[in-house]
Amino acid sequence: MIRTDFDNQQAWDTICGLIRAPVHDGDNTFYAYVDFVENVQCRNGSVADLLQALPHDYKHSFLFVVDGEALSRTGFPLLVVDLIESRGRTFRTIPAQVQSIENNLSIANMGFEEFADAVDPDGVFRGFR
Repeated sequence: MIRTDFDNQQAWDTICGLIRAPVHDGDNTFYAYVDFVENVQCRNGSVADLLQALPHDYKHSFLFVVDGEALSRTGFPLLVVDLIESRGRTFRTIPAQVQSIENNLSIANMGFEEFADAVDPDGVFRGFR
C-alpha cells in the first residue's frame, strides 16, 4: 500500500484502518497482508514512476496505491496496479475489497483481470455481484 499523496492525514488514517479491519464472510475471516509505505519520495508518483522505482526482484504481482483521487473521493477508491499480466493496467477498489484482492492474487487463486473486468460503471471494484 503505497501512499503518493500526503495532503489528507485523516483520510490516510481512515483508509489504513479499513484495510487493517478483518472481513467476515460466513465462518471465514480474511485479513489484508499488506505493508503501508509512507515514503515522501513517492509523493505525486505516477504509475510509471512507481513501476520504474520497484526493485528488479520485487516478489509481488500487484501494488495498491493511495493517491490524491483515493484520498479525495467518496469511498476512498484505491488504485490497484498489475505488475505481471498486463504490467501497468489499473483499476480502483474500495478498501473493504483489499482483503479479497490481496488474498486471491497472492496465491494466484484468481487473476488480475478477473477483478479489473468486474468493476462498476464508474471504474471501481466493489465486489463480485
